[in-house]
Amino acid sequence: MDIVIANELVKTFRQVTAVDHISLRVSQQECFGLLGPNGAGKTTTVKMIYCFLEPTSGELIVFGEDALKDPRRIKEGIGVCPQENNLDPDLTVIDNLRVFARYFDITGSKALARCEELLHFVGLYGKRKSAIDELSGGMKRRLIIARSLVNKPRLLILDEPTTGLDPQARHQIWESIISLKKSGTTVLLTTHYMDEAAHLCDRLVIMDKGKIMVSGSPKELIRHHAGSHVIEISLAGEVIESYLKQKGFTFEKTASHIFVYTQKGPEVFSDITHKFGDGGCSLRMANLEDVFLKLTGRELRE
Repeated sequence: MDIVIANELVKTFRQVTAVDHISLRVSQQECFGLLGPNGAGKTTTVKMIYCFLEPTSGELIVFGEDALKDPRRIKEGIGVCPQENNLDPDLTVIDNLRVFARYFDITGSKALARCEELLHFVGLYGKRKSAIDELSGGMKRRLIIARSLVNKPRLLILDEPTTGLDPQARHQIWESIISLKKSGTTVLLTTHYMDEAAHLCDRLVIMDKGKIMVSGSPKELIRHHAGSHVIEISLAGEVIESYLKQKGFTFEKTASHIFVYTQKGPEVFSDITHKFGDGGCSLRMANLEDVFLKLTGRELRE
């Protein structure tokens, strides 16, 4: 079953087209990723999916319901973990969850039991009476994820859930996401961390300037767009560049490096180093970041 179906979805703000005729499907119990540089349209897309923004045009179906016709019913089945930490600093950890539960008509002993269950799940039960300011950044993110699960959502939307966290906190959140997926929750994830997307996502799309550029599983995208290996040449010059062109190798040139993408890494690496030496030349496995940078470019975005 497809949890989300978007066909030719468009969102404009005055003269700016933030989402430009995108189509995608999110299947039940998968982790689906939305990747892209700043301003690509990721957050606008997820805000339309959880009915915070209305599409300008196109079709958006969530849980089999038209997002324009019945947003209230759709919202009942969605949990949202936003980018920002918007916890209430005047409430304790557990009271942040109990107050939020009221939005879904979960009150009394039922709300308390659900909140305690979620605090155990994210490893914060021991902090249930603590003030928000006493929590670390990783704890706050885990609490926001717990809050997004209060209504037992069928679809969990995570908008850059681990931004700014240390590696230990990120991996704790990853384990929570994997556990949720195994229990039947569908996850829609936006992230700037390519290793996070590769680790968690069953399928993903890469967006840029409001459009979907590619879609597929992380392994498929790496194999198709970057090959199995990448050779990084830091002491690159016109002679090496001319040689790569002559050999027909696929490569990308930056101000300081040349990146050669190939399915025959050891063979091509041996060929290059035999002719030019191995100084400033390294061989590694291709990854999702190579695909991302190859498709969206390496310039900074505002």
